[in-house]
Amino acid sequence: MTARHSAGKGPGFGQVRSRLGFSGLTIWLTGRKTLRKQGFKCCLALVRLGIDNYMPLSDWREGEEHADAAWGSIYNIDYLKANIAGGEGFDWYYAAPEHREAQLRTPITDGAHGEPWVWRPKDLRGWWESPHHERIGGVRQAVATAWVPASKPIWFTEIGCAAVDKGANQPNKFLDPKSSESSLPYYSDGRRDELMQMQYLRAMVDFWSAPENNPVADHYAGAMVDIDRAHVWAWDARPFPQFPGRADIWSDAENYARGHWISGRVSAQPLASVVAEICVSQGLRNIDVSGLYGVVRGYAAAGGESGRAALQPLMLAYGFEAIERDGQVVFRMRDGAVHAQLTNEALALGEGPRLQTSRAPKAETAGRVRLNFVEADGDYETRSVEAVFPDEAAGEAAQSEMSLVLTRSEGQRVVERWLAEARIARDGARFALPPSLGFIGAGDVVAFDSAEIAGRYRIDRVEQAGALEIEATRVEPSVYTPSDEAEGEIAQRAFSPPVPVMTVFMDLPLMRGTEVPHAPHLAVAATPWPGSVAVYAAIEDDDYAFDRSIAAASVIGTTLAPLYAAQPGVPDLGEPLRLRLPKGSLESVSRARLLDGANLLAIGDDGADNWELLQFGRAELVEPGIWEISERLRGQAGSDAIMPEVWPAGSMVVLMNGAPAQIDLALGARGLARHYRIGSAALGYDDASYVHRVEAFDGIGLRPYAPCHLRVQMNGGDAVASWIRRTRIDGDSWAGSEVPLGEAFEAYLVRVVEGSEIRREDIIELPEWVYPATAQAEDGIVGPYEIHVAQLSDAFGAGPFARIQIHG
Repeated sequence: MTARHSAGKGPGFGQVRSRLGFSGLTIWLTGRKTLRKQGFKCCLALVRLGIDNYMPLSDWREGEEHADAAWGSIYNIDYLKANIAGGEGFDWYYAAPEHREAQLRTPITDGAHGEPWVWRPKDLRGWWESPHHERIGGVRQAVATAWVPASKPIWFTEIGCAAVDKGANQPNKFLDPKSSESSLPYYSDGRRDELMQMQYLRAMVDFWSAPENNPVADHYAGAMVDIDRAHVWAWDARPFPQFPGRADIWSDAENYARGHWISGRVSAQPLASVVAEICVSQGLRNIDVSGLYGVVRGYAAAGGESGRAALQPLMLAYGFEAIERDGQVVFRMRDGAVHAQLTNEALALGEGPRLQTSRAPKAETAGRVRLNFVEADGDYETRSVEAVFPDEAAGEAAQSEMSLVLTRSEGQRVVERWLAEARIARDGARFALPPSLGFIGAGDVVAFDSAEIAGRYRIDRVEQAGALEIEATRVEPSVYTPSDEAEGEIAQRAFSPPVPVMTVFMDLPLMRGTEVPHAPHLAVAATPWPGSVAVYAAIEDDDYAFDRSIAAASVIGTTLAPLYAAQPGVPDLGEPLRLRLPKGSLESVSRARLLDGANLLAIGDDGADNWELLQFGRAELVEPGIWEISERLRGQAGSDAIMPEVWPAGSMVVLMNGAPAQIDLALGARGLARHYRIGSAALGYDDASYVHRVEAFDGIGLRPYAPCHLRVQMNGGDAVASWIRRTRIDGDSWAGSEVPLGEAFEAYLVRVVEGSEIRREDIIELPEWVYPATAQAEDGIVGPYEIHVAQLSDAFGAGPFARIQIHG
């Protein structure tokens, strides 16, 4: 089929005809008051040429054998730029559909008149710089048309590429189930691919911005293509992310994922640019990031960390590596492409065997992987995806958390790649190469095909001492091919006005040992969650100062049954405790993780200082919002001393999973009432939705633990009390003979209590005290009495008392 792309037939108009059949190129003529497609009469002076430019920038296929495979990737921007004024529609064309299948390319020539640009839809420069001659009946007319070469600028009235796999093969194609013209680009698998769209647009802008590709005109001030006036299809007037999130309003929202829309996408950055920026910020400038391909929608690197630490999450998520080549750090994607083919004859004799293979035990390989990430296109909340091998028994997942904005399908592809890489990487090889193969380095992939070893291996380590001693890991190219995970629908939440947040202040003991000992924790929850909560503090209800922001909602709930006291330090295997949690979830953990501090829960009442810390090993969802926890460890972190006989139903619980945050408090402000205002960070603290609290905190993290194993032996009439000191700091190690003191000095407060009266009070320095019979008589002890012992702290004072009753 012959397609005709006409620039009109009147004075000042030229004509181009093409036999290539590109529907992606339409030439428009624009006057001062007129804009129509082909074949119109224009009464005003022509001021510009407009082109809908959807010409292909690639001819990519899957695999490593197709004609363009040497470029390495369809995302290679040099490859795409080479096809703007080259490749299909410029150098060659496919004469028949079966030729396209076999990549039989027919060169474009014009043997009759030596004007091949006539047959090239992509040869805008040839068309623009050349005089035009009509060809009537195939005969070139001797007299040129009135077209003056290089007289009018070209505007791209439309350029664009769908965000779909191999979109550059046919940028004009789109998917819309409601349209009869809906179709995928040639050889596309239909996967969402925003990097394809980004690289297409980068290639177009970069190419036409270069003077060597875009000559300056003779008859007007400007270049051939006015790239500053190129119009990308399409920036939608509908707001993002409401479109495409509100599919209940817009019926075409389902087409967004693989469509031409750039709304919500142009703010993303190329992976190469992000990596380069991190490197430059660390003073590393001799780098090569040209081999990195990826779209980074959002990434939050922790402050104060090294460049290596900032790059690590990106390397894991996008699957690239950093290698040294000739003094330059080269970043490139892992794709399993072979850099060298090796035979057994190519191997050298090293210190060990000529070739040695190994396989790691299956038990050392993760069979279940989970990733937490920030979800794109919606409310940017934290989401979790998981991949598991079919033969993996139920068990715990290896979990990672990244401050990366991803779609759910992208997150799923990441964990699936991790899982596949881990299983394939069980196979390793050690071998030696002669110095003549010294160009092979770490990161390169070599291929073997012999009876001893077959497959591809990525070189992980090279040691040179004569021969090159190589350690390598098996790889498979298919691992790096994105899966066809379906795109999930992102439900856009309707607007809701700010509501007061729920606040729970907790003055807690040290849990990890890294907290500020005297600073309280604040747990916040709200429905709906405002995205971020701000905390302001002041000495009185005026002149507030910003304290901190809290990014994550806490899991806060209440007990639905009483929880009775239990022996601390040993598993409580009693009846499960039922909890109501309006938001959030719980998980079961192994005994090892439990003993390592997992699943820590605070239970208490409305007071800031009355909280017991407990842990649980098992959690079961019994109905929506209702959980049962069992296998509990009670009175953790020294909170056994304040454990009541019973926590009644309706007691508050807070999951200490890192969401409750410590607020700032000066050490000298302990015990002093302060005013707090807490609410949405998007609003001022004087907004009506802010919660006002007045609280004072003792700094429980400074409080010594109650002594343990308090005993009294009678020696005649004397009572001899002894006990064992505990510590609030670094007391978990079994290495020392005694736990660290944790205080400036060792001292104890001992009290003798009869009924409700204190009969005697002593301060001593050793964990032993004698209450002589003479002192008992002097104190008027006539019946049963108690001895109370508390450790003293120079910063806090007396800690909780251990008690023992003595009968006369």
